[in-house]
Amino acid sequence: MKATIKGRYGTEKSSSSATLAFNAGDVKLRASMTDATVANGPSLNGLALSLEKPGSFIIDYNVPEKDVSFLFMNTVKVSDKPLNLTYFHGRGDNRTILDGTLVFDSANKVSANYALGSGNCKLKYTYVHGGVRTFVQCYDFTKNAWDFALSQRVYGEDVFTASYQTSNKVLGLEWWRDSKSKGSFKISASLNLAEEVKKPKIVAESMWNLEL
Repeated sequence: MKATIKGRYGTEKSSSSATLAFNAGDVKLRASMTDATVANGPSLNGLALSLEKPGSFIIDYNVPEKDVSFLFMNTVKVSDKPLNLTYFHGRGDNRTILDGTLVFDSANKVSANYALGSGNCKLKYTYVHGGVRTFVQCYDFTKNAWDFALSQRVYGEDVFTASYQTSNKVLGLEWWRDSKSKGSFKISASLNLAEEVKKPKIVAESMWNLEL
């Protein structure tokens, strides 16, 4: 059995969290806690439990709010092209989201996301150049706005991403590494260019794998 410990710290409101995951065969169990869990002694506040079978389903349970959500995944063929489908339902806020991604080849894919009831719809196109550079452009029909992202893989393990949301003028930067020898971490920063006082928000995450 493998265990994964994940820590997170953000500058906004000095937020922090921790995640502990266990791999039991093809099923993964995960427990996560925010800083609210230990702020005033032992408490169930901020505790969430998850049961996941990769490529099949994810069930999340929020302990203090007694709220459960379901995510189901499946893949079908459309003209010999894989179409990845997901269905999400959150019982607490009665939210249902449908998502589909059609993969044309290793470099091109198109995704659509639709929220039932609200009518929110997004269309996204992803292009991978040379296997190391990724361009993403997304159109939000509700906001009538575009989002853009550019990622570059460096030395095979590090990925740098720059993104920009035109609707709220938020610029984002991210450095992500997934390495068995050097460890895994993610550092992200965002800056709202529309704010009069431009204060960046920074979040750092790290992950450790243990053999039990």
